[in-house]
Amino acid sequence: MNLSEILGDLFSGVTFLFSAAGIKTLVMFIIAGVLIYLAVKKDYEPALLLPIGFGAILANLPPMLMAGGGTAVAAVLGTAEEPGFLKVLFDAGIANELFPVLIFIAVGAMIDFTPLLKDPSMIFFGAAAQFGIFTTFLVSILLIPLVIPGADDNLVLRLASAIGIIGAADGPTTLYVANHFKLVDYMAPISVAAYSYMSLVPVIQPPVIRALTTKAERQIRMDYQEGRSSRTALIFFPIIVTIVAGILVPMSAPLVGSLMFGNLIRECGVLERLSKTAQNELANLVTILLGISIGSTMVANNFLRWDTALIMGLGLFAFVFDTAGGVLFAKFLNLFRKNKVNPMIGAAGISAFPMSARVIQKMAKEEAPYNFILMQAISANVSGQLGSIIAGGMVITLVSMLL
Repeated sequence: MNLSEILGDLFSGVTFLFSAAGIKTLVMFIIAGVLIYLAVKKDYEPALLLPIGFGAILANLPPMLMAGGGTAVAAVLGTAEEPGFLKVLFDAGIANELFPVLIFIAVGAMIDFTPLLKDPSMIFFGAAAQFGIFTTFLVSILLIPLVIPGADDNLVLRLASAIGIIGAADGPTTLYVANHFKLVDYMAPISVAAYSYMSLVPVIQPPVIRALTTKAERQIRMDYQEGRSSRTALIFFPIIVTIVAGILVPMSAPLVGSLMFGNLIRECGVLERLSKTAQNELANLVTILLGISIGSTMVANNFLRWDTALIMGLGLFAFVFDTAGGVLFAKFLNLFRKNKVNPMIGAAGISAFPMSARVIQKMAKEEAPYNFILMQAISANVSGQLGSIIAGGMVITLVSMLL
């Protein structure tokens, strides 16, 4: 081996960046940089976007190993025979749906269902805000064959299902549906779209809400009775919800069960230490591992494709329609109600808890300084958390019947 060959091997990463594949890698570095910028500078869900961005950087480092079929991959991903640590994390946490389940245990431990139990009617907003899921599912069925030539009906239905769920701003449920339908080749854009739009709730929702409501409607005040529901009610609620959801929509049982289990830990009153662990250590650790695992799927060859643009675009369409569906449902109810509902509450019916409820309260305060609708927004928000899981289970059941 001569000196030039030795130097070529030593600095193969540098020479790679000047190849056609290297240009794609630089583009992915820019995309990763944007995600990190949004996390650090704009404070958009930094616990998610920063690990995703850094994971994307790691996954697109110059390839050093040869995988099956002669494909070069980064050392952090590794091969089937010698998997890298990011591949190990992905297989252990996302491919087998462990991370989504653990995330829901943590989220369940954070949720107080008292506002919902005090006003059960808010659960309808959690259902109405899933409108975008099914609308986008139908639109996706029409558009996917145009962007992915040769896609058979099986792939179209499976991919449309995962894209539709993005609209609920529910990352774990989106991953659960995508994994169930084995959409490995599309996991990167699906997961990035789901978690990016979750993080961008403060950017996306306000313009949609303002476009559909008047200033007078946004200033509507709503009464709320202070106080906490009985301990008995709070303990029985997660148990009953798990049983009912498991019977009516069996495919939702893993996620509903984990969410309700986390909530039972919180409300039982005898596991305070475990409740705090679930809310803090478990949530933080799993979020970091989930984020960097998602970032590891953003390999240039799998991400810089036309179908990625389609998935991102349809995901945004679904999110906008979910928000709009909740707002329009609230406006419809006001036609028949004596005590009017602030239509912004409907937008909180998506699954992004508690980001959406905070956005709604902030908007209400901007319209009228002393307008406090946070508790009603939280009621709709936790309903949306349940609604998106149930909707995901329904989509899996219905599509599985068609496949």
